[in-house]
Amino acid sequence: MISNSETEIVSRALQTALDAGAQKARITYSKSDEELVATLNGEVDKVTRCTDRSLSIALFADGHYGSFSTNNVEPAALDAFIRKAVDIVRKIAPDPCRDLPDPQRCCHDALTGLELGLTDPARESVTPEQRIRAALDASVFNRRNELPGGCTLISEEGEYSDSIYETLLMDSNGLCCRHSETSFDYGVETTVEAGGEKYSGYWWDSSSHAADGDHSRCGREALRKAAAQIGSEPAGSGRYNMVVDSEVASKLVSPLLHALNAFSLQQNNSFLTGSLGKKMFPEGMTLMDFPRIPGQTCSKYFDSEGVATADAPIIEEGVVREYFVNSYMSLKMGVAPTVEAATRPKLMPWKGSGMRHDGILRLCGDGILVTDFNGGNCNQATGDFSYGIEGFLFRNGEIVRPVSGMLVTGNFLKLWDGLIAAGDDARPCMSKLIPTVGFAGVDFSG
Repeated sequence: MISNSETEIVSRALQTALDAGAQKARITYSKSDEELVATLNGEVDKVTRCTDRSLSIALFADGHYGSFSTNNVEPAALDAFIRKAVDIVRKIAPDPCRDLPDPQRCCHDALTGLELGLTDPARESVTPEQRIRAALDASVFNRRNELPGGCTLISEEGEYSDSIYETLLMDSNGLCCRHSETSFDYGVETTVEAGGEKYSGYWWDSSSHAADGDHSRCGREALRKAAAQIGSEPAGSGRYNMVVDSEVASKLVSPLLHALNAFSLQQNNSFLTGSLGKKMFPEGMTLMDFPRIPGQTCSKYFDSEGVATADAPIIEEGVVREYFVNSYMSLKMGVAPTVEAATRPKLMPWKGSGMRHDGILRLCGDGILVTDFNGGNCNQATGDFSYGIEGFLFRNGEIVRPVSGMLVTGNFLKLWDGLIAAGDDARPCMSKLIPTVGFAGVDFSG
């Protein structure tokens, strides 16, 4: 945990900034510790430990603004650093739109950082031997009986880690809020060979509490995904129904969130300019932000400015309900501020309440299931996109064969207008809670 002495360092640094001539200041102190065990082909490859701490300070002096960071928090060095930073800020071009957020909008209920239950005390007692055992137990390289027929396991790279990340944020308006989160993670990539071709699969799991993770599944799932691609080839070009697996469906939501950010809107680099309060998506589509889900990784009580998060609709029944506007962009654009970004966006089930991956396939009938995106791009100004994909051709809701080497193209507004259903199978370990989704009439080229 961030100690009382570290809290005092942050408080003293804040006062130093004011004594040096800044009218306002905000300090963010971050501290992290990570233990990692990497395996290669069923054996320990490397063991590392990484500890880090940093202090970032935003300074507002005589209409000027600047931000600085350091990892040297020794009192004399920090004092000199801050005083020099204030001098530098005064030489920067003035920016009247820079300010701290209104104190009434800020978070006042994150007093200990433990309020969301994201910290597992058990991490303190995990030994190096237990970490190594956890990494090796999750490996499937030496369990060849689990290898699907017709292929050879070429390699397996796994990585176990447990970590703790803490943040303390203070500003000159009296704000003081904390966040603390542990994470237990395992990811693995396996490569198999069949018919002279190599195929890779990846799977991962993450949880804030050690008891909630299922690392033993990761190797088997990665192996299954690799073997499932054997014999893949492009399908014919044309228009297909498209189902996107929950593991990668956030790829289709992130551009919407980016387009609703004030920076994009102000720079005329958003295909959702002027959309606030308007119906831009199908009536059944609702995208919520649930930033304070207890026990779920990535939940948080406040954003980087210290503004309090809260459950809120982003898109409700197809209508855009929120832009993401921080204090700076609020003054620059002359609009009301909100939070700077969505914390835990969740696409709500639609025509698929309780429905998971297989149910969405049956509902969509025939088409292409996308399980991975390989490169590509999106034009944020127009919403046009082109992504490489791999996945499976399906008919009557059943997988027929794997496909790869294809492009999916279109426009995000048109894509979402063809939404068939959104399931109820979002993975809680992901920052965006996006389930399996199905779309009608999407263009593919092989």
